[in-house]
Amino acid sequence: MEKDSKTVLTVGRRKTSVARVFVSPGKGEWEINGRTLTGYFVRPTHVQLVEQPLAATETLGQYKVRVNVKGGGVSGQAGAIRLGLARALVELDESFRSPLRKEGLLTRDPRMVERKKYGQPKARKRFQFSKR
Repeated sequence: MEKDSKTVLTVGRRKTSVARVFVSPGKGEWEINGRTLTGYFVRPTHVQLVEQPLAATETLGQYKVRVNVKGGGVSGQAGAIRLGLARALVELDESFRSPLRKEGLLTRDPRMVERKKYGQPKARKRFQFSKR
């Protein structure tokens, strides 16, 4: 990728996914791990989730977005890309902060998988109790 002065790099995280998002002025092209947006995310809900920051700022089709994402599952990756894209848009234009904040797109979702505890089959599930 050619590096120009208008390209912005931000990082978004969700669950165990990490997305590096490169945003530059363009015609709405998407590249996620070398694939198109609809080629990478099969479900329309994930596509809609990822495009949410652009829809909130009414800039759909105005930026070229390139993403390297790894870790986690499809939903976690979509959430990570969404946060990274929202942060990049704020870096490009500070006036986008207010609409993105209103939609809650600049807040990192802190929910993570709870660890498994010893003496139990899962984090909260218990083995069957027997009185006798």
